[in-house]
Amino acid sequence: MKISEMKKQKFITTSLSSCVEIKESFSFIDLFAGIGGFHLAAEKLGGKCVFAAEWDEKARKVYKNNFYIKNRELFDFNQFDNDVSKIKEEKINKFDFLFAGFPCQPFSKGGHRKGFADIRGTLFFDVARILNYHKPPFVLLENVSNLVSHDQGNTFKKITEVLQDLGYALNLKPLLLSPNQFGIPAIRSRIYIPAIRKDLINNDWFYLDLSNSLTDKYNIFDVIDRDKKDKKYYISRYERKVLDMWNEFYKKIDLDIIGFPIWAEEFNKRNKIDNLPKWKQDFIIKNRKLYKRNKSFIDSWLKKYDYLNWVKKTHKKMEWQAGNDIDDIYKGLIQFRPSGVRVKRPDKFSTLVAMNHSQIIGKYKRRLTPSETKKLQSFPSSFKVHIDDNVALKQLGNAVNVTVVNAVIKEMFKVYEKNRTDK
Repeated sequence: MKISEMKKQKFITTSLSSCVEIKESFSFIDLFAGIGGFHLAAEKLGGKCVFAAEWDEKARKVYKNNFYIKNRELFDFNQFDNDVSKIKEEKINKFDFLFAGFPCQPFSKGGHRKGFADIRGTLFFDVARILNYHKPPFVLLENVSNLVSHDQGNTFKKITEVLQDLGYALNLKPLLLSPNQFGIPAIRSRIYIPAIRKDLINNDWFYLDLSNSLTDKYNIFDVIDRDKKDKKYYISRYERKVLDMWNEFYKKIDLDIIGFPIWAEEFNKRNKIDNLPKWKQDFIIKNRKLYKRNKSFIDSWLKKYDYLNWVKKTHKKMEWQAGNDIDDIYKGLIQFRPSGVRVKRPDKFSTLVAMNHSQIIGKYKRRLTPSETKKLQSFPSSFKVHIDDNVALKQLGNAVNVTVVNAVIKEMFKVYEKNRTDK
C-alpha cells in the first residue's frame, strides 16, 4: 500500500474544520522514538505509524529491526535518521496522534506567555512547531517526573501554556504514573502530558480517570524466569564474597533496621569532622556509635575479611533499604552502586538502569536479564532487543512502559468519545 492510498484506510479524520471519528485504526508519529515503547502501545490499539524520528543510531537499529516490515509502506524509513530539530514539518504525512518522549531542557526564565519565543532553542520547540503545522487531534508527551518541579515549576508551566496556545485542552493536573500502579513490579515514575484539541471536546480541560487500570497487586516473580540462565548473568566470585561479608555483618549487629548507610571506613575512627556537611557528620557519628556498641564483633569481622583491603572502595559501603522485611541479603534485591552495596525489599524493582547497576535477584544470585526487563516494561517477548546486553538494558530502561501508555491512550479516547462536539 502506498502512502497516497492511506486515505482508504479507516483512520481518524484530521481535518481541523471537522470533528474526528474514531474507527478501526488511527495514524501516529513517534518523535524521540527510542526503541518504540509508544509505538508498541499505540499498535495494540490499532495505531499505524506514519513517521518516526530518533537521533541515536543504536536505538534506530532496534526500532527498525522490530517495526520496518509492518510499517515500510506507511513511511520512508530512509528519513528515520532525522534529528527532530531538522525535521521539516511539511514533509510529515498527516497524522492523528503525536507521541514524543522529548528530553527536558530549561526554557527562558524571563519569558512570560510568549509562545514560541520562550521555547526556541529547546527540543520542545520542535514538537510545538510540528503541532502548530499539523494540528493533530491527540498529543501525548512523556518526560522525567521532576519536570513538574524543574526550574521551580516554570518549565512545566511553559509547556502547558504553549500547548494551550496551540489550541489544546489538557488534563486537570500533572499525570505522574509508574508501572507499579498498574500491577507491574517496577518503580519508574514519569510525567505524562496528554492533550486533546479544544475544538473537538469544546473545553480547555479534561480529566483522565485511570482508576479502572490501577492495582497494587504484583509480584516480582511474575516476571522472573526460573529456568537457569547464561553464566554471564550470575554474580562473580568477588561479588559473592562481598555479599557474604555484608550478610554476616547485618545478621550480627544490634540493629534489625539500619536507617543510615554503613561506611566501614569510619569504624574506629576519631578524627574531627566539624568541617564536613551536616548530613555527612550525621552519618559518620551514627557509624562510629554502631562500631562502639558492636566493637567485639566488628573487630573480628574486619580481621576475618582481611580488614577489607581487597574490597573496592565503593563496596566498603552498604545501604540496607529493606527495613525488617527480610533477615538475609539473599532474600532481597541487590545493586552494586557508586554509593555502596544497596539491599532492597523483594517487592518491586527500582528504576531500570544499565547493566553495571542492574539489579541482582538475591534468591538466584544473578542479575535481571533483558528478557525479564522487557516484561517489566511490558514489551512483548517477541521484541528483538540490542545484541549487547548493556545497550539493551539501557535502552529498555529509557523506554516508556507499554502498559502505562496504552492505558493513557485508551482514556484519552474515552474522554473524546464522551465529550465530542459532533454528537
